Amino acid sequence: MDRCPMYASFFGAIGCACAIVFTTFGASYGTAKSAGAIFQSGILRPDMLMQNTLCAIMAQILSIYGLVASVIMSNNIKEKMPIHTAFLQLGAGISVGLCGMAAGFAIGIVGDAGGAFSP
Repeated sequence: MDRCPMYASFFGAIGCACAIVFTTFGASYGTAKSAGAIFQSGILRPDMLMQNTLCAIMAQILSIYGLVASVIMSNNIKEKMPIHTAFLQLGAGISVGLCGMAAGFAIGIVGDAGGAFSP
């Protein structure tokens, strides 16, 4: 059995793509939900507008985390790589991506609720 099959780099590349794609989905959802709250609080309390932009900024940091993880993983992708390394990169990319997406959803929900009820 070959330890370095030709298709191993495919799994590493999919893990790299999952890291950036899913974190970007989470960041865009968090930014969109927080932006609605920012607009609403800008009408009700214009003096607190800059304070309410924190959730939108935090949501965009998630996409930077995904970018850093995918760059680190892409440096290790080679034409002939061991299959276990490729599956490790796939698992790392999926875990970074899904955690970033869940965090983006949470930031969006909290930003929407916090902006609507800010005193």
